[in-house]
Amino acid sequence: MIIDYLLDIVILLAAAVLAVPLFRAAGLGAVPGFLIAGVLVGPYGLALIDNVTEIGQLAELGVVLLLFVIGIELKPARLWLMRRLVFGLGALQVVLTGALITAGFYFLLEVPFRTAILIGPALALSSTAFVMQLLAEQKKLYSEYGRASFAVLLFQDLAVVPLLALVPLLAAPKFTVGADIALAIAEAIGILLFAIVGGRYLLRPILHRVTRARNREVFTALAVLLVLGSALLTEAVGLSMAMGAFIAGLLIADSPFRHSVIAEIQPFRGLLLGLFFMSIGMSLNLGEFIAQPLTVLGMLVALITLKFVVLWALARSFGIQAKIGAAVAMLLSQSGEFGLVLFAFTHHAQLMSTDLYVQLLLVIVLSMLVTPPLAYVAKRLSVARADRQKANDEVPARAPVVLAGFGRVGRRIGQILTLAGEPYVAIDRDSSLVLRERANGHRIFYGDACRPEVLRAVGVSHANLVIVTVDDFEAAESIVAAIHQAYPHVTILARGHDADHCRTLRKLGARIAVSETLEASLELAREVLIHDDSDTARVEALLRRFHQEHYNNPDAANTQEASDQTGA
Repeated sequence: MIIDYLLDIVILLAAAVLAVPLFRAAGLGAVPGFLIAGVLVGPYGLALIDNVTEIGQLAELGVVLLLFVIGIELKPARLWLMRRLVFGLGALQVVLTGALITAGFYFLLEVPFRTAILIGPALALSSTAFVMQLLAEQKKLYSEYGRASFAVLLFQDLAVVPLLALVPLLAAPKFTVGADIALAIAEAIGILLFAIVGGRYLLRPILHRVTRARNREVFTALAVLLVLGSALLTEAVGLSMAMGAFIAGLLIADSPFRHSVIAEIQPFRGLLLGLFFMSIGMSLNLGEFIAQPLTVLGMLVALITLKFVVLWALARSFGIQAKIGAAVAMLLSQSGEFGLVLFAFTHHAQLMSTDLYVQLLLVIVLSMLVTPPLAYVAKRLSVARADRQKANDEVPARAPVVLAGFGRVGRRIGQILTLAGEPYVAIDRDSSLVLRERANGHRIFYGDACRPEVLRAVGVSHANLVIVTVDDFEAAESIVAAIHQAYPHVTILARGHDADHCRTLRKLGARIAVSETLEASLELAREVLIHDDSDTARVEALLRRFHQEHYNNPDAANTQEASDQTGA
């Protein structure tokens, strides 16, 4: 039995390894690749795997981890900064599009109301993963077009919370529209309040105590325990496991440990979420499409057209220029992964017939497959005069500096950057220091700068400079090497011990490495010479020449340092 199960996993992994790179190379993204891979190996394809039910149960953990990461990324500060577009444009898009689709399924297709009320909002949601990937590839994340799209996606992610809570309520024998929807919204508000209180007074002290042990395996175990424990707890009280994971993510959304937790969870999330999409693909019966192609294609065209019209009209009402509004509407006109998740839960709760479930899955998959050409047209539309006038919005006005290490040297650099008006993000492995400096208003997070996942989470890929200030010189070498290997375009400045160590850091990828022994000597010598000689220009020229000779001839400098140490 175990061998058979492992064989299924091997087949799925092999299919993913083959299909996903091909779809990425074609510009279609990873999600359609996983779906098509599932179709090929499933019972309606090559029939290499027929154990769909058990694999689907394991794959649900991917959804759990996805909701956890979404919860972490929904920071209250980010929502407040974009509140007009998030709670205005985003909310109206979900409500109006969901209501129109619900009405269409209920009145035109005669779908039961308790099913239609879930289908409408689920199809109103777009693919966050797919759209954000396309915006990043187009380098449009910071354009007016990108910001408006991101704001709508943020509210759609929020809307998943009450929708997940609504599924078990609708599955109950007694169902009242007003009461159950109000209860779902009340549960969502209660979850947010619990997340704020629990994250500040309960979870943060626990994370702090675990990080002080400096044991990565224990921290990984705590991160997984946090997700799975909260998922099981909410399932025990009648909500979904995904809801519990979302709560856990919200608990640490503003925590200084958030980046390290994301780094630990991301590998599990990516693998299991891919498995989830493949399990969905294995459930797709392409014979249904062949038998009723006009029905499926008609639903697809109606969905894209309706979402485009509603979004474009709303974007114009919010003052967004016509071509930009059309680009946003076109980019978000597909349905996405949360539609797949909600329909899977709805079908499992026996609120939806299998035939309708398969048709809706086909519509979502096809809508995602036609998104790349629509995104290309959207990008062309976004290059309008109004967007050219905002060309400086294509990238952040000032990419942040990342400080790897926030000890005495790092804090002094941070103070100078603050005085100069330069934003920065700091990262350090001392959780006590992190909590103390965050209380003092510094933007610092807990994490190991040697790990590419942590570097990615704190935004190194968007930084102009990374300054390595740690006083553990072996760790400094590891950090410089990790950053240079993962992000070769980023300029690295590093703190070294002596000339030989600085030379090593430069070989590992540092653009500039500064010797702390030399700089201290230069400053003391400058004060002495200026005190005895009023010719400041001559003193500065002498020190500058010594500085250049020290770095340009590190072997001679090291010989002198060794001699000095022997004499001492």
